[in-house]
Amino acid sequence: MFDRIEATDFKVIVQNDEQIELSFSRTYNSSSGDDVVPLNVDKRFVILRNSSGFYSYAIYEHLKDWPAFNIDNTRIAFKPRKDKFRYMVVADERQRFMPLPDDRKPPRGVALEYPEAVLLVDPIEPEFKGEVDDKYQYGCESKDTRVHGWISNDPPIGIWQITASEEYRSGGPLKQVLTSHVGPTSLTVFHSAHYAGAAMVIRFGSNEAWKKVYGPVFIHINSLPEKEDPLRLWQNAKEQMAAEVQSWPYNFPASKDFIKADQRGTVTGTLMIHERYVSNESIPASGAYVGLALPGELGSWQTESKGYQFWSRADENGHFTLENVLSGNYSLNGWVYNFISEYQYDAFITVTPGSDIDVGELVFEPPRDGPTLWEIGIPDRTAAEFYVPDPSPKFINKLFVNHSDKFRQYGLWERYAELYPKEDLVYTVDHSDYKKDWFFAQVNRKIDDNNTYVGTTWKIEFKIDSPDTHGTYKLRLALATAHAAELQVRVNDAQTVTPLFTTGVIGKDNTIARHGIHGLYRFYSVDIPGSELVAGNNTIFLTQTNDHGPFVGIMYDYIRLEGPLTS
Repeated sequence: MFDRIEATDFKVIVQNDEQIELSFSRTYNSSSGDDVVPLNVDKRFVILRNSSGFYSYAIYEHLKDWPAFNIDNTRIAFKPRKDKFRYMVVADERQRFMPLPDDRKPPRGVALEYPEAVLLVDPIEPEFKGEVDDKYQYGCESKDTRVHGWISNDPPIGIWQITASEEYRSGGPLKQVLTSHVGPTSLTVFHSAHYAGAAMVIRFGSNEAWKKVYGPVFIHINSLPEKEDPLRLWQNAKEQMAAEVQSWPYNFPASKDFIKADQRGTVTGTLMIHERYVSNESIPASGAYVGLALPGELGSWQTESKGYQFWSRADENGHFTLENVLSGNYSLNGWVYNFISEYQYDAFITVTPGSDIDVGELVFEPPRDGPTLWEIGIPDRTAAEFYVPDPSPKFINKLFVNHSDKFRQYGLWERYAELYPKEDLVYTVDHSDYKKDWFFAQVNRKIDDNNTYVGTTWKIEFKIDSPDTHGTYKLRLALATAHAAELQVRVNDAQTVTPLFTTGVIGKDNTIARHGIHGLYRFYSVDIPGSELVAGNNTIFLTQTNDHGPFVGIMYDYIRLEGPLTS
């Protein structure tokens, strides 16, 4: 069901010299019909005196006795004039003139493996001929989507969506969301299952009450005199974004459901890391992401979708401050680049209006059994450090040529079969370089022109002079994403029927097709009995068994083999 949430009631909530606030609402009842989602929806629009735009926010409510239903995606969408707004800006390094929406329609455009990706074969403007246009190439992590939009050159006008806080978004700071794309289309995504799949869908039972405020977001409109550099509009938009962030939480929304600053709380503390193979002493978790989310198991914040989340980065001493936290019970979560797995505080934190909670010094002990024998990659929750090939010349987006985000090019999954047409990837410890020799995604290999794919088995070859046959080795597998994949691990015998370990079928992230470099983080520890290893050459086989199409696969974040504690 696609519901535009068209209102049935209109009210002027505030009207004075300083502010106008309007409400467009719709109340659900049992006679509303099956084509209306069972929510009360109140859409608000606010204009302040001397403001450069307007604010919008929404209150969604599901009452206890209403039908069960799911929300995959909810957002605000703007469609500026296509004849005026041609220059799109997502970030300093991701901005360009864009094709017209007419270029995507046949016969000017030809759909590729999925309808969102279109090859421009006869665009109205020849400069776009031969390029691929795909909205997923312009997605961003939630933490980086605070401002994006479009510029018109004639006249020089900008329209920008500014998000001062991500507290109402699900999935934490690394959750990827759509931004702007050909249309022109500009989105503020409140919630989506993109890059996460079914695990991120908001699911309501038939006896479940819920209410949430999404926003406010600010729609900033700016302009310049003729003949001035239109990119000054982008600089101004970034300055306005900084001002909006400083003003959060806003003091003007009239709805009682939007909680003001004096009714929120603060949580502070210090996160330390104790990793005995790094240091004998605990060290500060410098740069750690620390956040509050609804109570759940370790890592559940990635898919928690009904509550609010509050995140911050620790300073060089590991100190963190979480400000403007709404009242409620939370789990405290954290992770640190260069360390595997993640941290969760062993007690719930209860925030009340005006509370200032200091949790003191917390110690994160990343999983570790023994010394590192070898490692592949960097534990940063992405596959960005691995080998990302150049795209086929037939499927180029010019923006991402010689770009740090080259993984956003279309069709990179097909390059695997070109690089490994007969045999799969082999990585030799102490000889191979993961930046050059480890393909960024373990995808299926295409073996003919009939779109036949087969699963792949990657080999890690390494030497052990004298294995401890009575000890247990530990293989750490951190995955950056998975889609409909099953990863099986075998040691020194690829043909054994029963693998040493299997993940089972995991993931609906669809990251490979959507040009992401990570989705949901997954972490596994595999025991390898020392008796499975031999003196000299050994091989670990990583088999992805599901051969159903080009987008099934895994991206690794980091792999490590630890020796027994006595090694």
